[in-house]
Amino acid sequence: MHDPVPPDSPARRIGSWALIAAAVGVAAVSFGYVGGWLAPQRLTPARLVNQFQDNAGTFAGYRRNHAKGVCVTGYFDSNGRARAYSMAQVFAPGRTPVVGRFAIPGSNPYAPDSSVPIRSMALRFTQPNGQQWRTGMNSMPVFPVATPQAFFAQLQAQQPEPATGKPDPARVAAFFAAHPETAAFRAWAKTAKPSASFATESYWSLNAFVFVDANGKRQPVRWRMLPEAADAGDDAGRPGGTDYLAADLTERLTQGPLRWHLQVTLANPGDPTNDATKTWPDDRRTIDAGTLVLERTEPQDSGPCRDINYDPLVLPAGIAASDDPLLPARSAAYADSYLRRTSEEAHLPGTAAPSAETKR
Repeated sequence: MHDPVPPDSPARRIGSWALIAAAVGVAAVSFGYVGGWLAPQRLTPARLVNQFQDNAGTFAGYRRNHAKGVCVTGYFDSNGRARAYSMAQVFAPGRTPVVGRFAIPGSNPYAPDSSVPIRSMALRFTQPNGQQWRTGMNSMPVFPVATPQAFFAQLQAQQPEPATGKPDPARVAAFFAAHPETAAFRAWAKTAKPSASFATESYWSLNAFVFVDANGKRQPVRWRMLPEAADAGDDAGRPGGTDYLAADLTERLTQGPLRWHLQVTLANPGDPTNDATKTWPDDRRTIDAGTLVLERTEPQDSGPCRDINYDPLVLPAGIAASDDPLLPARSAAYADSYLRRTSEEAHLPGTAAPSAETKR
């Protein structure tokens, strides 16, 4: 049979161009949707990071959340007990080098240490095979909300009013009334006080993850860093200063390394893995996977944590993300923050070009 339309005919060329144009159009619409151009009310990483800036200001070269922090270095000494559940090299018996960062929440790198009761610990483990495990943890047992959309709404409710410089109490109350899942966090926050030391805090993963063993068996987990150091007395913060946490850490490390035990909790079937507002029952099996040993601290603007984006989805073989919707949202927001501060650092007077990851 003869083709009724010759391959080099104008009609055939027009048809090909139409197909190409349609493909380009579909791609453009897809990118527009992802970027939020065609859906301005859709929650995007940029909108989330913008809200952090609206709440606390923009500080060039700094992270958009947990902006105030300090670098730490040391190692993780695995005892091998988690190896039965995860093939990640970090859980093989022996030491894995760690670069970490302690911080407080918020976008203001000059905020008083006593301004919030929450402290954070971020860690990067570098395995012998070059794979990394990055994790960010907080000193609270539950997260306020379960979804990125609810978290964005919380940030909006807590945005300071121009007239007062403080959030509108009625707006905050309305948010909590509309989000009963915040009850566990609010109960914790009622008695939480700003601690006087990073060293005496426990730090929770909050999100669930999945350990994968050498045979591909999957085990949902959460983890917690449990400190060996204990409070010496009243832990309500030190009066007369705004930057006592970094000084306390330096002072403690002159006396020797600081240690935390990595407590891994194994979920039972049916335990929620997609809701960080819900804790698992206390009777769930927990294993001590090893000891985090921190030996040294350095300022965040010149220390080794400066160039690390503590993306919680940078995971080695043997650790996988769960179905928690907060995880991809955290990862995307961290990337947006990274791109902003990297670009800003490149234009700050008197600074060298940033490295491949990011500044503070």
